[in-house]
Amino acid sequence: MPNTPSAKASLKKNLKRREHNRGRRSTMRNWIKRTLEAVEEGNLEAAEKNFVMATKMIDKNVKWNQMHRNNAARKKSHLAKAVNALR
Repeated sequence: MPNTPSAKASLKKNLKRREHNRGRRSTMRNWIKRTLEAVEEGNLEAAEKNFVMATKMIDKNVKWNQMHRNNAARKKSHLAKAVNALR
């Protein structure tokens, strides 16, 4: 446990930030999952809509330093290939 007042304050901040970041990451993963599920179902329209939102959330997570830009590029490429395979 923290001993100094500033350490206690930073612990509280870190816990709040952790929850905030967790939610952001979870939202991104949900959009990726929805996109892949739509691709498996063969629903092109839903897959394209979900793909747009998934790429948006991936890019935002890169901006917030949640993930590395190369990892994001790899995920977007994987999703794009899956959606384009439906066309």
